[in-house]
Amino acid sequence: MRAGFTHKCVTLSLRAKLKNMKTAFSKIGSFFLAFLLCVSVSAQDFRTVREGIEYAEVSRNIGEKPVKMNLLRLDLTKVRLDVVHAMDAAIGTETVSSIANRYGAVAAINAGFFRLDRSIFAGDSVGVLMIDNRFLSESANKRVALEIINLKDKTLTFIEKVDATAKIYIKKDSISAGINRERKDDDIVIFTDRFNSTTLTNPDGVEFVVRRNKIRQIFDKQGSIEIPSDGFVISASGKRREELLRLLKIGMKVSHGYANSVALNSSESNMFGASEDAIGGVPQLIKNGKIDITWEEEKTTKAFVETRHPRTAVAKLKDGKFLMITVDGRSDASAGIGLEDLANLLLEFGAVDAMNLDGGGSTTMYLEGKIVNQPSDKEGERKVSDAILVFPRKK
Repeated sequence: MRAGFTHKCVTLSLRAKLKNMKTAFSKIGSFFLAFLLCVSVSAQDFRTVREGIEYAEVSRNIGEKPVKMNLLRLDLTKVRLDVVHAMDAAIGTETVSSIANRYGAVAAINAGFFRLDRSIFAGDSVGVLMIDNRFLSESANKRVALEIINLKDKTLTFIEKVDATAKIYIKKDSISAGINRERKDDDIVIFTDRFNSTTLTNPDGVEFVVRRNKIRQIFDKQGSIEIPSDGFVISASGKRREELLRLLKIGMKVSHGYANSVALNSSESNMFGASEDAIGGVPQLIKNGKIDITWEEEKTTKAFVETRHPRTAVAKLKDGKFLMITVDGRSDASAGIGLEDLANLLLEFGAVDAMNLDGGGSTTMYLEGKIVNQPSDKEGERKVSDAILVFPRKK
């Protein structure tokens, strides 16, 4: 029996009490009673919200502390999933309920980790982000990601490691770069029109304005250059500035894209390149039906894994359905959960692949016009960078 869990059907002591009861049960009757006891303890009371959308509220005692969680079980032949960034940009923050309301979603959860500060770059994704086939943020530390492909009759999901880097292509050569984030020292960043109206850079670098895949203008030592709607800007600082000034000239053909360089087993296929949307998290929790919490490989900390926090996670289930879960924390009503216990719970619910998303004060579940969990911030629902939205599939 796993520590902290009470999902075993009938304990030895309970079996003994049943055996000693004076009421005469036949063997068949005793078996049927035991079956009912199993169902009452371990089955989740899902209710159908819409076709293909089931919802449940679950309470457990884990480590002698109460834990409350909210679950959405989705039939991906009946619904579709979309990742949406706050303010429909690559930076900025917005509440999950605001994002869901703007798009008319039935349900939503918070998604990726992000830069949480008071700077103009707040909301910048800390990890890979792909929306509508547009690469908006590079990977961090080869971390796990949820990949989404919406087909006409169903939605496909994949949970796997991604190491995607933005690339600048010049003739047959390529240069690695960041994308849609703050430019740092000795850095190269590509800025697209999903970032902002300008590059928000200081006047200590060089910026190349590209329209229709040709360099049209070069602005050296100016900064915060306007980003064209029909192109992008390449920005470089420090030693990289000097490098690009030697390499790039007005009129040269230039394009940008990305490369995913994660090494995979020969039996696996990486679907990032085919994905419509992708959102990064950390760490992986379950792989091929077994707990596999790769926190060291993904460069997070043991304390992050073991400490009880509010959590948000997603999982692919044995029956082909998709699970979204939020676990409340930091209150007397719900103490939060460590990732080992969360992975055990997800296995119990039928997960074959699962990953952890941003949690803490970001943990939010929206359903039919309201927040159904209890966000832990004193101010209530936190503004986040992005959300995974659920929509009925159009017939």
